[in-house]
Amino acid sequence: MPARIYKPARNAMTSGTAKTRNWVLDYTPASAREIDPLMGWTSSSDTQAQVRLRFETREAALDYARDHGIDAVVQEPHKRKQNIRPGGYGDNFATNRRTVWTH
Repeated sequence: MPARIYKPARNAMTSGTAKTRNWVLDYTPASAREIDPLMGWTSSSDTQAQVRLRFETREAALDYARDHGIDAVVQEPHKRKQNIRPGGYGDNFATNRRTVWTH
């Protein structure tokens, strides 16, 4: 069963980078999801869709996939540009400020 190895992106609702440092191995779905006619819930008989493995490095994820005979595709992450600007909001509260802070 094929799988993909990737580094997850950060949450769009926050500026933090939690849960983005590890590499993740996810299995691709083997069957399509079905919609329950009564409740409208989606379900699948594929139990591999519930498996998500986390690894410290890309090489560790590839070694695991190779050792267990998993056909894995690696998706390289996009680098995020740093958003640190001189004279930003934090400089309003700097101790070495030369002018008076007013509204």
